[in-house]
Amino acid sequence: MTFLVPVLFIGMIALTGYLVAKQNELGDKKTVEVVDESNMFLNKMKNRDNIEYHYINDNYATAKANFSKSGYSYLLYIPSSLTGVQLLSEKKASAITLQNIENGLSEIAQAQRLLSAGIDTAVLAKAQKPISIEARQITEAGEKDAQTYIAYGIGFISALLIYMSLFIYGSQVMRGVIEEKVSRVVEVIISSVKPFQLMLGKIIGIGLVGLTQFVLWIVLSIVLSTGAGTMLANSNVESKSAQVTQMQNATTPRAAVTAGGQSPENSMAAIMRSLDSIPIAYTIGCFLFYFLFGYLLYSAIFAAVGSAVDNETETQQFMLPITLPLVFTFILSMNFVINNPDSPLSIWLSMIPFTSPIAMMIRIPFGVPGWQLAASMLLMITGFLFTTWVAGRIYRVGILMYGKKASYKELAKWFMYKE
Repeated sequence: MTFLVPVLFIGMIALTGYLVAKQNELGDKKTVEVVDESNMFLNKMKNRDNIEYHYINDNYATAKANFSKSGYSYLLYIPSSLTGVQLLSEKKASAITLQNIENGLSEIAQAQRLLSAGIDTAVLAKAQKPISIEARQITEAGEKDAQTYIAYGIGFISALLIYMSLFIYGSQVMRGVIEEKVSRVVEVIISSVKPFQLMLGKIIGIGLVGLTQFVLWIVLSIVLSTGAGTMLANSNVESKSAQVTQMQNATTPRAAVTAGGQSPENSMAAIMRSLDSIPIAYTIGCFLFYFLFGYLLYSAIFAAVGSAVDNETETQQFMLPITLPLVFTFILSMNFVINNPDSPLSIWLSMIPFTSPIAMMIRIPFGVPGWQLAASMLLMITGFLFTTWVAGRIYRVGILMYGKKASYKELAKWFMYKE
């Protein structure tokens, strides 16, 4: 799975993108029976790949009575007042279908109202043409493309990976502790090593496994993505060359210029070029640091929880306080931090050890001052050492405690016990 995950992940993204792009072609064909009493939309609704409109002359009552036998997917009723437009169907209409029909009706109605008011729709459309903004970043080396959306994507993916890994590998530590405790293997092991050493060995062992997997996934993903981007870029070059050759053989020179100018650039190749402006080594280094120390911090708590219970069911009462900071930070990061990376709240979230692995990885692609990154890393290391010390004091007692359901009060007592 270490070698298959990158392949499966990239394949999943490619397949998802393909299916989303082809959803109109691959989806089921929907036929809409239209009763238009206003005569405003007659033969004006544009057919799509998955929606086809059929106008009938029957009145609404007759069409509604015969709808179940008509074979149409929907019955669209448009009254003369344009108030109370209805879409009838035997099965519930999907949200995207309802939105497409609404948009089509709204565009036609708006254009008709503008014409009735004596407004030229062509002039209005030209006036409403949106303005495209190119984001540029001023640096000591000069101006460069800000690559805002690339930074957005890298921050989102990094935070998501750390969020998932802390749960996955932390839970592995907890299950391992519970398994050793229930099987009484731990009683033999601690005759040779101290409980704290045992706990730290388990945390570091599973952490190195996770770190090794992530390094391999990153390397393989970069290699596969680069290879795919190169292949697509070469394919795009060959396609352009073929178009130029074809147009050169055409009788009209103007057609050659137009066709060549409209040849679209491959989006994958454009993304690969955009990644060149992102400090990949710096981002990956920060990612590995926050993954490693975030894992060490949370897995120490997971190990303490595993030592306090006799089975995985009993861990539920302790899991909410552990997972709540992660869930809270992830939700807040996806809605606030990613849009306000330099706000005071974002800075504080990237400093607190329990929230910084996710919040800081969201901020890093947008640029973080060196002192903030250094302070966050220092607090992360300090938080890991303190949390491990607290977890170790609970672990040394709980690992040999059987048959007693632990509570927060009991954990506090275990922490206060002397060596």
